Amino acid sequence: MDVIQRISQELAVNSQQVAAAVKLLDEGATVPFIARYRKEVTGGLDDTQLRTLEQRLIYLRELNARRETILDSIRNQGKLTPELELAIIEADTKTLLEDLYLPYKPKRRTKAQIAREAGLEPLADAILDNRRLIPEQEAANYIDADKGVADVAAALEGARQIIMERIAESAELLNELRERIWQKGILHASVITEKAAQAAKFKDYFDYSEAIHKIPSHRALALFRGRNEDLLTLNLKPGEIDQDEHQLCTQFVCQHLQITDVALPADAWLAETARYAWKIKLFTRIDMDLKMRLREAAEQEAIRVFASNLRDLLLAAPAGHKATMGLDPGIRTGVKVAVVDTTGKLLATDTIYPHAPKNQWDQSIATLAKLVRAHQVSLVSIGNGTASRETEQLVSDLIKAYPDLGIQKIVVSEAGASVYSASELAAKEFPQLDVSLRGAVSIARRLQDPLAELVKIDPKSIGVGQYQHDVNQVQLARMLDSVVEDCVNAVGVDVNTASAELLKQVSGLNSTISENIVAFRDANGPFANRKQLKKVPRLGEKAFEQAAGFLRITGGDNPLDASAVHPEAYPLVNAILDDTGKNINQLIGQSQFLRSLNPANYTSTEFGLPTVTDILQELEKPGRDPRPEFKSVQFREGVEKITDLEVGMALEGVITNVANFGAFVDIGVHQDGLVHISHLADEFVKDPRDVVKTGDMVKVRVLEVDVARQRISLTMKKAVDQQDLVAKPKADNPRSKTKPQPALQNSMSNAFAKALKR
Repeated sequence: MDVIQRISQELAVNSQQVAAAVKLLDEGATVPFIARYRKEVTGGLDDTQLRTLEQRLIYLRELNARRETILDSIRNQGKLTPELELAIIEADTKTLLEDLYLPYKPKRRTKAQIAREAGLEPLADAILDNRRLIPEQEAANYIDADKGVADVAAALEGARQIIMERIAESAELLNELRERIWQKGILHASVITEKAAQAAKFKDYFDYSEAIHKIPSHRALALFRGRNEDLLTLNLKPGEIDQDEHQLCTQFVCQHLQITDVALPADAWLAETARYAWKIKLFTRIDMDLKMRLREAAEQEAIRVFASNLRDLLLAAPAGHKATMGLDPGIRTGVKVAVVDTTGKLLATDTIYPHAPKNQWDQSIATLAKLVRAHQVSLVSIGNGTASRETEQLVSDLIKAYPDLGIQKIVVSEAGASVYSASELAAKEFPQLDVSLRGAVSIARRLQDPLAELVKIDPKSIGVGQYQHDVNQVQLARMLDSVVEDCVNAVGVDVNTASAELLKQVSGLNSTISENIVAFRDANGPFANRKQLKKVPRLGEKAFEQAAGFLRITGGDNPLDASAVHPEAYPLVNAILDDTGKNINQLIGQSQFLRSLNPANYTSTEFGLPTVTDILQELEKPGRDPRPEFKSVQFREGVEKITDLEVGMALEGVITNVANFGAFVDIGVHQDGLVHISHLADEFVKDPRDVVKTGDMVKVRVLEVDVARQRISLTMKKAVDQQDLVAKPKADNPRSKTKPQPALQNSMSNAFAKALKR
């Protein structure tokens, strides 16, 4: 089956749609461009389908390239039979392909190869072909001291090595046993005894067992991290603890050798060979394969979770074009202050010292009030790090002392701000500004427009992933880049205010073109229309085609330039204007009139019904922002640190991270609390993302507080039994041999991946 057919089956769409999308991708079109402006060509494939198609296309092309390499290798060895060639051609995974190649793969000199060189392969064949032979008597014919076969035992050992290698290289047997153990195998973790003290963060896995195919991603990655840090050992048992699965698997190998009983002279020797082959060759390989399979599945899930959280964070509601003051809290080093205008341009900076040891509370309030008045600040953005609540109290006192200022305070995540501050990009943007003050600028801007600011930071530093440093970094980067690209293009970019870092995420643009756009804008003033973009160096016809629809020009020559209508469709809009007798300003925003038009009346060979429908919808609300309306959470007064919390306390918070086991919530005490998946709703929740997403404001109640371990358990259930508000035994894993732990330790300890991932 070729790549096109395979993908069409997996996506449940016809092959013409897939072929069209592949052609566009190969021609350099991006997923956002294809999804939005080539619906007729692909039959309406959406961005999710196209991303899956793109990923599968990469995998299957890599698979085919490897397939050709393997076929060439075996062909050059003169060992490619029609049956083997067919099996290789039909192999649909990289694992199966490598299984088939294993017997022909160039390898280091093995014991079996040495035995063959000593002329012992005929002995192995003879025993396999004639079970009535007595192995010891037959082996006596192969003794040859010159070839290293000193006696009967050496001859039989060589024959055994040859048979064992054949067994271990049987693709069919490998696959059958691998799948059996994947379904029945148990992975057992134990602590390395002498390292128990330093392995405290893995205490839930000191004596832990679970069916390997049921281990969730966060738990699997924790196990592998413990092993990689040389604190845990991971042993795969082929079946239940009370089963001798090794014996059953040995019987599978015997069946493969067609050993039905042990009545014939060679059967007992062959049965022993099968047992050795299983324990020494097959199980060793399968153990490695299944642990790799578990790890890869866990990595894929972790990457998916990270991507989902990142998308929610990037598409969080922007506060909008308002002058904003950013405060980067600190105690001894002071609170860093930065004021930016409505477009994010830096206006002023300062450092105040309201906290110990200087305690300049009143002076700090006066300084902030002066800056607010001077620059007509509307919003105060406060980073949620150390001294955040104390700094929030400072701003509260500012609002009380100067009610006429009319400012609003919001606490935002400062994750990644320090990374941006020390980056080459920040140094280029603010060469004369102290590193510590750059973070305050980022905190202010991310409130105005989270998307525009967060694209400047490596997604892995934003803090919404789980075990992101433990997963495949190439796959992670590829997925996160796709998410950033999709989010930026879904929102659109104001070409006259966007940074080069934001522009480079636009479909069809790269770093060089983006920097050229900014340079052209600086030299010639704001762009008046999209046509001017063609004057930018290196921005050719292809780049213009891909990018133009996502670049917005507000207040320019043509109102359509502020919309998502692509310039290639302007003739269609003109046709609608001619037909209705209206000008563009009379048409834009007229929802009732636009909805009265029949899209089918304006279709042509160039513009199909999907495109016409999209254009009419865009004319209703040109350049509409898909992000939600901005809202802010109000943390409870007097609750500033973990020791202020009480069981049963009702609080407001904001979701900072969503994992498979629950959601982390910032409730304003410098330590996120966890709402375990079992407490996200009154009904059963399969996936936390069905209930909450990063950035959501939620109401929670405190279930339990563990000050020593800095852990907070929360609930979003409307009704909570009193027994849920106290510690109680709750085993997270029924097979675990450890003693029952308090509710907090079991429902949260595995879940607190946040502590492990840093």
